[in-house]
Amino acid sequence: MTYSNEPKREMLGVRAATLARHGASARRRRARWRRGLEAQRAQVAVAVTGVAGPGRNAQETRGMVCFAWSLARRSPESIVRRFRGGRESVRRQSVAVALRGVLDRLR
Repeated sequence: MTYSNEPKREMLGVRAATLARHGASARRRRARWRRGLEAQRAQVAVAVTGVAGPGRNAQETRGMVCFAWSLARRSPESIVRRFRGGRESVRRQSVAVALRGVLDRLR
């Protein structure tokens, strides 16, 4: 799991320009799951990125969370959800969706 931009660059190989330009976008989450599968030789990868709060910026809305799942030798899938509540609530709801998504894709 990477939370700040530094490990996203170092561990997952997401370019600094991509992080600066796109924030919690589809492009960033695609780069994260792709690098996660490649770097870890994993069979399953899940990427979660978004805005849990408390702040807002012009491109992202608090409660918006992007998810991407990829299994080895399968096309990736992604969704965007919007959650209500404070930071902790958004984070908990995000974990539940991410884990459910893994389980659903393993069936």
